[in-house]
Amino acid sequence: MLAQSAILENLLGLAGLDPALARRVSFAGDDPVLPSSFRVAAAAQASIAASAVAAAALGAARGLPAQDIAVDARHAAVEFRSDRYMSIDGKPPDDVWDKIAGLYQCGDGRWVRLHTNFPHHRDGVLKLLGAGYDRQAVAAALKGWMAEEFETAATEAGMVVAMARGFAEWDAHPQGEAVAALPLFTIEKIGEAPPRPLPKGPRPLAGQRVLDLTRIIAGPVAGRTLAAHGANVLLVTGPHLPAVQTLVIDTGRGKRATRIDLRDEEGREQLAGLVGEADMFLQGYRPGGLAMKGFAPHEVAALRPGIVYLSLSAYGHAGPWAVKRGFDSLVQTASGLNLAEAEAAGDAMPRALPCQALDYAAGYLLAFAGMAARLRQAREGGSWLVRVSLAQTGYWLRGLGRVENGFSVPDLTPAAVVDLTETSASGFGWLRAVRHPAQLSATPAFWQRPSVPLGTDAPAWW
Repeated sequence: MLAQSAILENLLGLAGLDPALARRVSFAGDDPVLPSSFRVAAAAQASIAASAVAAAALGAARGLPAQDIAVDARHAAVEFRSDRYMSIDGKPPDDVWDKIAGLYQCGDGRWVRLHTNFPHHRDGVLKLLGAGYDRQAVAAALKGWMAEEFETAATEAGMVVAMARGFAEWDAHPQGEAVAALPLFTIEKIGEAPPRPLPKGPRPLAGQRVLDLTRIIAGPVAGRTLAAHGANVLLVTGPHLPAVQTLVIDTGRGKRATRIDLRDEEGREQLAGLVGEADMFLQGYRPGGLAMKGFAPHEVAALRPGIVYLSLSAYGHAGPWAVKRGFDSLVQTASGLNLAEAEAAGDAMPRALPCQALDYAAGYLLAFAGMAARLRQAREGGSWLVRVSLAQTGYWLRGLGRVENGFSVPDLTPAAVVDLTETSASGFGWLRAVRHPAQLSATPAFWQRPSVPLGTDAPAWW
């Protein structure tokens, strides 16, 4: 198995950065940290370190000193489930899961996972099943379905459902084949523009403006990471879009938060005005969703030549599922990770990873690749498109190898990780949350702004 430093070197090379930069990074600890047969801590350390290296490279390009970086395995793994360890005014977070979300066995004995945390997804699944809002009713209704038929019907109805597959079945699936043919992430030049030099500043991303149009975990983690290195991040959400408050609080650190309704012309004009002064555009809408509003990558590049457009999807930008909606838990299920984890643990039913590892790794990789693209823009010019998906990230995690006796470690409770948290005021109350896990010697990562309720700020850069 590759050491964390070698994993990092590969990431740097893929992004067009000097793999020798990995020599300035020290890694402490190793798997298992959380109970899993997969190298969750190594994936966390490598993706977090990659984002820190890219930030340090941006800092060096604007005249800041070279930096040493350290990432601890325990801290990195805890960061990959940071929402579980936050508290507001001493109270633990609300459960983010809807009461009927989760695994069910269908009539053919195979398993499906439902994601019903958003009301419209919940109501759509219940309508398709003709069932009441109750786990027993849902379980009974699913006994009348074959698993893959229900997955297909739910997908066609715009719902988010996945059938549990093993690795062999996923690898033979057309989408599994498409994912296997893609690199972990892509950085592509999509337009011409003169180089935009990085201004002088005390932090790697000081003065850089980032529009963050993402929700839930992966995209918001990318925006939070950019904010941790000094970027001015403006979180944009619609007044009609559902949100999960716990995740808003945890991933909102460092960001201002506004609401813009892209369903009307005035809202689209507001966003276009913000794009005209942005350096990065981060989006995680369902595939094609923003294109219908006039904000596809090439359209955004036309509004702001030289921009870096960061795009997140569930299953990748190629293959028959390129337009399929999804979340971390569903991608884990569909791509074989849950059945492999269950087999290693001796469980009869699919077993989830001990954290939303695909979400968090994808978020850090998205921030990493975005910063690498910004550095290329400063040197070469051009407008750039970065693409990351949960499925590609899961394939990468699988390729890192497995952990012997991975379930021998105890799970980490909030009381066991207090030393990795910090407290601060927020727009929700007194917040205790996990500190940023990468230690940089010259520009320590921190969030200058507290997390605030959605819609707190005006849709403006000042």
